[in-house]
Amino acid sequence: MSESNPARTITGEDEVVDLCRDLIRIDTSNYGDHSGPGERAAAEYVAEKLAEVGLEPQIFESHKGRASTVARIEGEDPSRPALLIHGHTDVVPANAEDWTHHPFGGEIADGCVWGRGAVDMKDMDAMTLAVVRDRLRSGRKPPRDVVLAFLADEEAGGVYGAKHLVREHPELFEGVTEAIGEVGGFSFTVNENLRLYLVETAQKGMHWMRLTVEGTAGHGSMTNDDNAVTELCEAVGRLGRHKFPIRVTKTVRSFLDELSDALGTPLDPEDMDATLAELGGIAKLIGATLRNTAAPTMLGAGYKVNVIPGQATAHVDGRFLPGLEEEFLADLDRILGPRVKREDVHADKALETSFDGALVDAMQSALRAEDPIARAVPYCLSGGTDAKSFDDLGIRCFGFAPLRLPPELDFAGMFHGVDERVPVDGLKFGVRVLDRFLDQC
Repeated sequence: MSESNPARTITGEDEVVDLCRDLIRIDTSNYGDHSGPGERAAAEYVAEKLAEVGLEPQIFESHKGRASTVARIEGEDPSRPALLIHGHTDVVPANAEDWTHHPFGGEIADGCVWGRGAVDMKDMDAMTLAVVRDRLRSGRKPPRDVVLAFLADEEAGGVYGAKHLVREHPELFEGVTEAIGEVGGFSFTVNENLRLYLVETAQKGMHWMRLTVEGTAGHGSMTNDDNAVTELCEAVGRLGRHKFPIRVTKTVRSFLDELSDALGTPLDPEDMDATLAELGGIAKLIGATLRNTAAPTMLGAGYKVNVIPGQATAHVDGRFLPGLEEEFLADLDRILGPRVKREDVHADKALETSFDGALVDAMQSALRAEDPIARAVPYCLSGGTDAKSFDDLGIRCFGFAPLRLPPELDFAGMFHGVDERVPVDGLKFGVRVLDRFLDQC
């Protein structure tokens, strides 16, 4: 009788899809008020997967159910500065009736894994888990220590996740000088000979704010020249229609230069409509990085149709470019006028770093090894990530969650959108790139 062949070792590519599906099926919807399920179940799942391969993960719960998981992998040379790989496990809510496939089903269809968090950002969580588990099973240490952080609450500003850990447990990140996280490393196909991979080196700051107007309450049937609703709506209308001036930051200038070279045409930041039209889905990401923005998102006033309320409120999502916070706030106050009281609900800084150094070289090399027509380029994110918190510890942060995407996929539209999904091939590509990246980091 001949001996049977030993079972094939499971690789990161083998299990990344199942890891992603499992994470999507754990509902971690973040409503911003602790009314959701929290991230505890996801934190425990991640901890279990890390413990299975010999790590000693820790779970930190900042509020009931609001939990993050952190672990450290010892590198070949622990004397070197450490690298942080961070991802968040919470997601924005989803209405199942609007989706083709259930947002928490983790279904596979049309070559993609579907579900809330598929691109924001349980895909990167799954790729990180897959790579780490593969390397530890096969005894392959990274060149230096790597800290893994799977975080709560990013979708509401990170107060109960990254900010809590940085404030209460900074020792977890001792020796860390660089980090990679979400919303970077994804592809944009220029032509059959060139694919750009956008690496986030900057991100806009935020002012989520409440606007309030006080007026004179009264009967709805009477004339009232001091109607708070009217005053607020006029101010919100001015703000919502306002186009802030073009401001080209260092990172945006670098991206435009790279794009100009790739397209073979000069680009004028003051006349970008034609260029943005060529960028497909990523135009939504890039267009918002050319100027400050302020989007009205919520309105509230009154309690009965025949009563003029004495107060009206609105909420606005304000985003400012690096170095332009003071200009942004001054513009806001001028547009809104003296009757509108403005107060922050949540505010955080903008970030910007240069696109150079050994870590960037490792990204470039890992991408090219898996995609010969790859070119990594820097870009500015219009939103914000947990990198803002880690910057407080002096950590240099990049967005690098590598995905090779089909040109027709509206990737930017997937973020917080309906029918969020990630290509199966893209997940496996990301595992291969991250594995090579860790070899060189």
